[in-house]
Amino acid sequence: VYSNVRTTVSAQKSGWTACFNTAFRAGAVMGFALCGLGMLMLYFTLLAFRLKYSEPEEWIYLTESITGYGLGGSCIAMFGRVGGGIYTKAADVGADLVGKVVHGIPEDDPRNP
Repeated sequence: VYSNVRTTVSAQKSGWTACFNTAFRAGAVMGFALCGLGMLMLYFTLLAFRLKYSEPEEWIYLTESITGYGLGGSCIAMFGRVGGGIYTKAADVGADLVGKVVHGIPEDDPRNP
């Protein structure tokens, strides 16, 4: 939130470079933090799976387990994004109906939220 305020304040100045640099640096910090935490969790997951597959001959199972773990996380993220879009569309339809039925506003009227 603090970086959003800083970006807004710098956007009020003349030129766009200060605003862009502030937003870019704030996004880079969050991106590096997210990637760093992801790599840290991957490391801890490898350590946990290494307790089960401790022999070097079983490391193929270790890599398959980690690959399946990553694929499952990607699928959950994808379905969460699709599901969020479905819920957003349902809320939009509900708002249209409330505006039309309760307030008597036509369906495609700009006053309808």
